[in-house]
Amino acid sequence: MNAAEMATNLEFASKIATAINLFKREFPDAKSDLKPWNNDPDTRELIDPDSIDIGFHFPGISRSWRSRSLLFQIRFHHDEINNSLRAIGVEVSGFDHRGEAWKLSTVENWTVFGETRPKAEICEKLKQLCFQIIEIFNRSAN
Repeated sequence: MNAAEMATNLEFASKIATAINLFKREFPDAKSDLKPWNNDPDTRELIDPDSIDIGFHFPGISRSWRSRSLLFQIRFHHDEINNSLRAIGVEVSGFDHRGEAWKLSTVENWTVFGETRPKAEICEKLKQLCFQIIEIFNRSAN
Protein backbone atom coordinates (compact mmCIF):
# COMPACT_ATOMS: atom_id res chain seq x y z
CA MET A 1 0.00 0.00 0.00
CA ASN A 2 1.31 3.49 -0.75
CA ALA A 3 3.24 4.93 2.18
CA ALA A 4 1.21 8.12 1.94
CA GLU A 5 -1.94 6.12 2.74
CA MET A 6 -0.29 4.27 5.64
CA ALA A 7 0.84 7.42 7.46
CA THR A 8 -2.34 7.39 9.54
CA ASN A 9 -0.85 8.59 12.82
CA LEU A 10 2.17 10.58 14.00
CA GLU A 11 4.16 7.53 15.13
CA PHE A 12 3.76 5.69 11.82
CA ALA A 13 4.40 8.82 9.76
CA SER A 14 7.57 9.44 11.77
CA LYS A 15 8.80 5.87 11.16
CA ILE A 16 8.16 6.21 7.41
CA ALA A 17 10.09 9.51 7.37
CA THR A 18 12.96 7.93 9.33
CA ALA A 19 13.20 5.04 6.85
CA ILE A 20 13.26 7.47 3.91
CA ASN A 21 15.93 9.61 5.58
CA LEU A 22 18.13 6.54 6.21
CA PHE A 23 18.06 5.74 2.51
CA LYS A 24 18.61 9.34 1.42
CA ARG A 25 21.55 9.72 3.82
CA GLU A 26 23.34 6.93 1.93
CA PHE A 27 22.03 7.89 -1.53
CA PRO A 28 21.23 11.64 -1.57
CA ASP A 29 20.53 11.78 -5.33
CA ALA A 30 17.48 9.53 -5.00
CA LYS A 31 14.01 11.11 -4.94
CA SER A 32 11.45 9.45 -2.68
CA ASP A 33 7.95 8.58 -3.85
CA LEU A 34 5.30 7.97 -1.20
CA LYS A 35 2.75 6.96 -3.85
CA PRO A 36 4.52 4.45 -6.11
CA TRP A 37 1.25 2.72 -7.05
CA ASN A 38 -1.35 4.09 -9.46
CA ASN A 39 -4.82 4.58 -8.06
CA ASP A 40 -6.74 2.47 -10.57
CA PRO A 41 -8.84 -0.71 -10.10
CA ASP A 42 -6.27 -3.07 -11.70
CA THR A 43 -3.43 -1.79 -9.53
CA ARG A 44 -5.54 -1.64 -6.35
CA GLU A 45 -6.30 -5.34 -6.80
CA LEU A 46 -2.56 -6.19 -6.58
CA ILE A 47 -1.73 -4.02 -3.56
CA ASP A 48 -0.86 -5.76 -0.30
CA PRO A 49 -2.70 -4.00 2.55
CA ASP A 50 -0.10 -5.39 4.98
CA SER A 51 2.82 -3.48 3.48
CA ILE A 52 4.16 0.03 3.25
CA ASP A 53 5.46 0.76 -0.24
CA ILE A 54 8.01 3.50 -0.95
CA GLY A 55 9.62 4.23 -4.29
CA PHE A 56 13.00 5.84 -4.93
CA HIS A 57 14.02 7.23 -8.30
CA PHE A 58 17.52 8.08 -9.50
CA PRO A 59 18.25 10.82 -12.03
CA GLY A 60 19.03 8.42 -14.89
CA ILE A 61 20.33 4.88 -14.62
CA SER A 62 22.50 4.37 -11.55
CA ARG A 63 25.58 2.33 -12.46
CA SER A 64 25.98 1.15 -8.87
CA TRP A 65 22.36 0.09 -8.52
CA ARG A 66 22.01 -0.95 -12.18
CA SER A 67 18.49 0.43 -12.10
CA ARG A 68 16.58 3.67 -12.37
CA SER A 69 13.92 3.09 -9.72
CA LEU A 70 13.57 1.06 -6.53
CA LEU A 71 10.47 -0.18 -4.77
CA PHE A 72 10.74 -0.87 -1.04
CA GLN A 73 7.89 -2.97 0.36
CA ILE A 74 7.97 -3.19 4.14
CA ARG A 75 5.93 -6.28 5.06
CA PHE A 76 3.87 -6.50 8.25
CA HIS A 77 2.03 -9.11 10.28
CA HIS A 78 -0.90 -8.19 12.49
CA ASP A 79 -0.64 -10.03 15.83
CA GLU A 80 -4.23 -10.52 16.93
CA ILE A 81 -3.27 -11.68 20.43
CA ASN A 82 -1.80 -8.33 21.51
CA ASN A 83 -3.33 -6.30 18.63
CA SER A 84 0.01 -5.08 17.27
CA LEU A 85 1.53 -4.63 13.84
CA ARG A 86 5.04 -6.05 13.46
CA ALA A 87 7.48 -5.66 10.54
CA ILE A 88 8.46 -9.12 9.30
CA GLY A 89 10.70 -8.11 6.41
CA VAL A 90 11.50 -5.87 3.49
CA GLU A 91 11.38 -6.65 -0.20
CA VAL A 92 13.29 -4.37 -2.55
CA SER A 93 13.00 -4.45 -6.33
CA GLY A 94 15.20 -2.57 -8.79
CA PHE A 95 13.68 -1.48 -12.10
CA ASP A 96 15.25 -0.41 -15.37
CA HIS A 97 13.68 0.39 -18.76
CA ARG A 98 12.73 -3.29 -19.23
CA GLY A 99 10.95 -3.71 -15.89
CA GLU A 100 12.12 -5.51 -12.75
CA ALA A 101 15.88 -6.16 -13.03
CA TRP A 102 16.63 -7.58 -9.56
CA LYS A 103 15.07 -8.25 -6.16
CA LEU A 104 16.06 -8.68 -2.51
CA SER A 105 13.76 -10.28 0.04
CA THR A 106 14.61 -10.29 3.74
CA VAL A 107 11.54 -12.48 4.29
CA GLU A 108 13.42 -15.35 2.71
CA ASN A 109 17.22 -15.60 2.59
CA TRP A 110 18.54 -12.01 2.17
CA THR A 111 19.93 -12.80 -1.29
CA VAL A 112 19.87 -10.37 -4.20
CA PHE A 113 18.81 -12.14 -7.37
CA GLY A 114 17.92 -11.17 -10.90
CA GLU A 115 19.31 -10.51 -14.34
CA THR A 116 21.39 -7.44 -13.40
CA ARG A 117 22.22 -7.02 -9.73
CA PRO A 118 23.66 -3.98 -7.96
CA LYS A 119 27.37 -3.92 -7.15
CA ALA A 120 28.41 -5.98 -4.11
CA GLU A 121 29.01 -2.94 -1.86
CA ILE A 122 25.55 -1.60 -2.74
CA CYS A 123 24.00 -4.98 -1.89
CA GLU A 124 25.66 -4.90 1.53
CA LYS A 125 24.47 -1.34 2.20
CA LEU A 126 21.00 -2.34 1.08
CA LYS A 127 20.92 -5.28 3.50
CA GLN A 128 22.02 -2.98 6.35
CA LEU A 129 19.29 -0.49 5.43
CA CYS A 130 16.67 -3.25 5.41
CA PHE A 131 17.80 -4.42 8.84
CA GLN A 132 17.56 -0.86 10.18
CA ILE A 133 14.13 -0.34 8.62
CA ILE A 134 12.80 -3.50 10.29
CA GLU A 135 14.19 -2.28 13.63
CA ILE A 136 12.57 1.15 13.19
CA PHE A 137 9.11 -0.28 12.58
CA ASN A 138 9.38 -2.80 15.42
CA ARG A 139 10.52 -0.20 17.94
CA SER A 140 7.75 0.66 20.38
CA ALA A 141 6.83 4.29 21.04
CA ASN A 142 7.70 5.38 24.54
